[in-house]
Order: sequence, then structure tokens, then C-alpha cells
Amino acid sequence: MAVEKDQAFVEMVVKAVVDYPDDVKVERSLDERGVFLQLSINPEDMGKIIGKEGRTAKAIRTLLRIVGAKENERVNLKIMEPEGYERPERPRDDEQPQPQESTEETPTSTDDKPVEKSDDDTDTVPIEEEKATEIV
Repeated sequence: MAVEKDQAFVEMVVKAVVDYPDDVKVERSLDERGVFLQLSINPEDMGKIIGKEGRTAKAIRTLLRIVGAKENERVNLKIMEPEGYERPERPRDDEQPQPQESTEETPTSTDDKPVEKSDDDTDTVPIEEEKATEIV
């Protein structure tokens, strides 16, 4: 069976990203939804192909759809989980640690009060409300 453009594209992109390019295998078949590509890779390369939050896999699929559209075909990619691959544990949303509240005292803001220069011209000090009305 000849290697089709979509199959060759996936092989080229994936082999360029992974550490074990000789372990990359792409099988192509036709199903009721169009072209079906099944990608098998080395377990150590799984994180590179999936990417953070699945972004790399999504990008590959997006580009693959463009390649398929050029040939008037709908192309679907399935990334096979290799034997022995264990997904890293991610904390669920309700299990994520909450940020620690600071025990340090937060300085009060004087942004809403007018300021005047102090005697040594290095600091500014808040003007009392009655002084503010006299200056204006």
C-alpha cells in the first residue's frame, strides 16, 4: 500500500518532535467518517506528542485537517496509548491547593488622599482633609 500524503505528513511531523523516531508508526484505513490514522509511538515520547493540555496533539490534528481538505478528505487521528504508558497524575480542579493567605500586614493605601512634600523633600505625607480644602 502506498503512503498517502496525510500519512506521510503525520510521520514527518511526529518524527521531527520525538526522541525515538524509529518507533513512530502510522497506520491508515478508511472508515465511515473518512480517513482514519492511528499513531503509535514510544511511551517516553507520549508527553511530547500530547503537549501541555493537549495543545501539540490539537495542533497536529488541525494541520492534518488542512492536508485532508486539500485532498477533499476528512482525516481523523487517533494517538494510541503505548503499552506500559502510565498517565501522570494531575490534581483535579477541586483538589488543587489553595493559595496561602499572607500573614504579613498589608499597608493601607493613601492613593485616595492628597499628599504634600515633607520637610526633608524626600517623602510625601498624606494631607489631612481640612488642610486639603485650604490648599484648593
